[in-house]
Amino acid sequence: MVKGRLYGVGVGPGDPELLTIKALRLLRSCPVVAYQSAEGKPSVARGIVAEYLPGNQIEVQYHLPRALDPAAAQPVYDEVVTPIATHLAAGQDVVVLCEGDPLFYGSFMYVFTRLSDEYETEVVPGVSCAMGCASALGVPLTYRNDIFSVLPGTLPSSDLETQLLNADAAAIIKIGRHFAKVRDVLNKLNLTSRARYIERGTMENQKVIPLNEVDAENVPYFSMILVPSESRL
Repeated sequence: MVKGRLYGVGVGPGDPELLTIKALRLLRSCPVVAYQSAEGKPSVARGIVAEYLPGNQIEVQYHLPRALDPAAAQPVYDEVVTPIATHLAAGQDVVVLCEGDPLFYGSFMYVFTRLSDEYETEVVPGVSCAMGCASALGVPLTYRNDIFSVLPGTLPSSDLETQLLNADAAAIIKIGRHFAKVRDVLNKLNLTSRARYIERGTMENQKVIPLNEVDAENVPYFSMILVPSESRL
């Protein structure tokens, strides 16, 4: 039997109109659509493309637990991809949805590293969260030869300081409960006036809040701080 083809499809940062034409074609034509969600919560990726789903597809929902150390995560992730592999082995093409871009901090990478050697795989890039949020904020991130860094807010303060000092512009992601630490680092480096905070960028419930007014105890997963370059044309 001919094996199915695996597609990792980026659905962008939240606005359904930021989906690529190629992603839309695959989304409507593949017999199986798979997507990740947090335990007990609806899938954000599916929600972005819900209006485009034809309604006659097999849907596979899976969960990728966060905050597991690499050794503990391996068997969990191996089990998660089994239903997807089953459909591929049966000759069905599968679209796996991923917020933002599949290979830029995307959840699809865990599917890709386990199945791409066995099944023909194509990745369809999507608008990344950093680019989507920069557009939503209306700020140019970089100019000319600027160095742009993407930094996880989970890094220790010392590492954040070092990386920010060596970059002309930055996007700080994975903020959540680490917001207070990140804000303290920005204050220490005198970057607070340049920093821009945004929640759920490009989504209907998007919020742009001054950094000093953010409630550090209620920062959602889909939040980001951008530090644009000081350069000017």
